Amino acid sequence: MLLVNLSKENKLRYASVLAKEVDCTYSHTVKIINMLKDSGLVEFTKKGRLKTIALTNTGKELASNLSKAMSLFQKVDR
Repeated sequence: MLLVNLSKENKLRYASVLAKEVDCTYSHTVKIINMLKDSGLVEFTKKGRLKTIALTNTGKELASNLSKAMSLFQKVDR
């Protein structure tokens, strides 16, 4: 869900905001984001004390495919 939420709006996001959006604790969200970074799906930009998260091109592609798959499952579930 983090990848899909990052792809919804084309802007830089903060871990605390993402944690609230996916209803997850901040520490768990940061752990997942670090795993996504290690996989090359997200990148960090640091300005002063603020650290923002953005999808890489590979992350955007994967998020798009996940979003499509989720839509298909929702249609089948109805």
